[in-house]
Amino acid sequence: MESLAPPKSLVDQAYETILDALCDGTFKPGERLTQEDIAARLNVSRQPVTHALAVLKSQGFLMQTGRRGLTVTEIEPAFFEAIYQFRSAVEPLAVTLATPRLTKQAIVRGRSLVEHGRNMVVAGDSRAGLKADMEFHSFIYELSGNPIIGETMRLHWHHLRRAMGQVLRYPGMSISVWQEHDRILEGMIRGDIEGAAELMRRHVIEAFERVRND
Repeated sequence: MESLAPPKSLVDQAYETILDALCDGTFKPGERLTQEDIAARLNVSRQPVTHALAVLKSQGFLMQTGRRGLTVTEIEPAFFEAIYQFRSAVEPLAVTLATPRLTKQAIVRGRSLVEHGRNMVVAGDSRAGLKADMEFHSFIYELSGNPIIGETMRLHWHHLRRAMGQVLRYPGMSISVWQEHDRILEGMIRGDIEGAAELMRRHVIEAFERVRND
């Protein structure tokens, strides 16, 4: 059966490809981006690239730097910290709301996400590992049943992707991330709402602390 979803426009395709490159570190902070180079890489005309770059600039991923054109913004320490402060409040709430809503199917899905994430660590695929990390957290947002959590997290999700990418680039971090995910999920399965929420809070805070102190 064919998908009923409309095909993505060239602007959307260009935007998503450039955004992925920004979030996975292909385009590094301080790097200059030109329309010509990106258009050539994506094999599209300059017009959709121009529109995509304008959107990314408005979202704070790129900045105008005079004659140099657009450059990739740095992840400012204060903004980085603000992201994790926000997560440390929202994500334990998501766990608290999600735990009573766990079904057998949700438990199977959660454990499958954890197993997949660990497999990506073993495979050394950092990009897939980051995607798996986001999928695990999104699983809890969805399970919480509170649409405001999901909507709010989606609003900031692209910046979170960059921040999480920074965390997962540190040696050994990916292993500990999935150990913590497993403990959070198993706490939820046992019905230990307060314990699982506290594990999530520590998971977020300690991730930030390890990067800040490195």
